[in-house]
Amino acid sequence: MNKNALQALKFTLFSLSAGIIQVASFALFHDVLGWESWWMSYLPSLALSVIWNFTFNRKYTFKPTGHVVRDMLLVALFYAVFTPASTWLGNWLEGLGVHDWLVQLIVMCSNLVTEYFFQKYVVYKEKAE
Repeated sequence: MNKNALQALKFTLFSLSAGIIQVASFALFHDVLGWESWWMSYLPSLALSVIWNFTFNRKYTFKPTGHVVRDMLLVALFYAVFTPASTWLGNWLEGLGVHDWLVQLIVMCSNLVTEYFFQKYVVYKEKAE
């Protein structure tokens, strides 16, 4: 398996573990605690999964660059754009009558793809070459 394929596989597997955290915490907030609005459950569950995903993908997938603060700030910039965009998308889909869990799945898949490319070609670009 070539380096890029292995890196994508690692990212996907760690992201799946972050997805489990996101789904479990979303279920806790939305289904157990009864937070009515999709976005009220989505935002804290996203934050928990981002922390998990960043930590493991930085260490095992992309290997540390020695610039942890810079790396964290770049990921924060990604989420400064992704979070409002995905929250808007989720609210829009929910308003159309799309089931909350399907909205969650759509947003999580878009997060997986966009974050992989952002981390590979922006955050860890010197490692990508």
